[in-house]
Amino acid sequence: MFGIGMPEMILIAAIALIVLGPKKLPDLAKSLGRALREFKKATTELKESIDVDNELTDVKKAFDEMNDDIREAVDVNIDFDNKTQKVSASSNDKKAKKNQTRKRLKDL
Repeated sequence: MFGIGMPEMILIAAIALIVLGPKKLPDLAKSLGRALREFKKATTELKESIDVDNELTDVKKAFDEMNDDIREAVDVNIDFDNKTQKVSASSNDKKAKKNQTRKRLKDL
């Protein structure tokens, strides 16, 4: 844990016992335990938050891809509608010319 071996931990405990005394050492251990528990909890929450962010990024990518596909489909549809209108207009022009030609032929 943190690169500290058993001999180092025994030395730290002995120094803490000498400096703080036997009465305050259990309170210090409780406080240290609570602090480590809170740190672990915060670390876990941070990891979960990062995982959620990664999942949201994946979902956003999927929506962006679908959005691009929809835009392409709409562009194709608009292009098709424009071509249909041009063909319809051309057909109407040809019908009008055909009717004019028939009228002229009848007048002759």
